[in-house]
Amino acid sequence: MRRNVSVEPGGIDLRPLSARSVVLSLLLGAHPPELAVKDLVRAVEPFGVGGSTLRAALSRMVAAGDLQRTDSVHRLSDRLLARQRRQDDAVHPRTRAWDGDWEMVVVTATGRGPAERAELRARLTRLRLAELREGVWLRPANLRRPLPGDLPSLTQHYTARPERPAPELAASLWPLDAWAATARALLAHVARTDRPADRLTAFAAVVRHLLGDPVLPPPLLPADWPGTDLRAAYTDYQDELADTVPQIAREV
Repeated sequence: MRRNVSVEPGGIDLRPLSARSVVLSLLLGAHPPELAVKDLVRAVEPFGVGGSTLRAALSRMVAAGDLQRTDSVHRLSDRLLARQRRQDDAVHPRTRAWDGDWEMVVVTATGRGPAERAELRARLTRLRLAELREGVWLRPANLRRPLPGDLPSLTQHYTARPERPAPELAASLWPLDAWAATARALLAHVARTDRPADRLTAFAAVVRHLLGDPVLPPPLLPADWPGTDLRAAYTDYQDELADTVPQIAREV
C-alpha cells in the first residue's frame, strides 16, 4: 500500500532562506498579507537581508507574479494567497467531533494526461485525503472544509464506514510514527535555536511539516501525538515576529 507522505523519522528539512524566502515567510504570516517597503526593510534586517538585496528581490518577485505592488506596498498574489490559506489551516485546522464516518472520494475523470493526474493527486493530498488504492481516496470525516467547486466534475464524494478497524486503517494510510518523530525533532531544534535567521529557517520547516499533518481524530493518533505542541510553538513564534512586524499576529 502506498504511503502518502514521505518523512524520514527524526529528520528535519532545514532549507537556507534566500531574500525571497524571507519576504514570503513574513508575508505569509501577515494578516493582511501586505507590507510597505519601509516596513519590509526593517523586518528583514534581523535575518541578514540588506536594503539593496531586498529591493532586487522584490522586483524579481513582482515580475514572477509572486507579489503585487501598489505604490510602495507589496502584497501576496492570488496564487500565494491560496498558499497562505493552506498554511493558516495547517496551523489552526478547523475540526468537528468525529462520529466514525469517513469521507471517500473516487476519481471518475478519464482521459487525463500525466500532468493533470498529478495535479489532481496533489489537490486531494492538500485536502488531507489519502489514497487507499488507485483512484480511491479517504480520510475520517472530522474536518470542517468544503471541497473545491470543480472537484465534483472529476470525482464522486461518499460517506463510508470501513470494516477495517479505524486506527489500523489510519496507520496504513499515513506514516504517523515518522511524522511524530520529525515533529519532536523540530520541537527540540527550535527550543535550542536563538539567532533570528536560524529561527525563521526552523519555523519555515515547522510550517512545511504541519502541512503534512493529516489532522486525524484523537482516537486514531498514536500516544503523545506532538501536533498540538508543534502548532503551539509556531503560534508563539508568530508572537515573536509581531514585535518586529505588527501585522503578523495570531488572528488566522
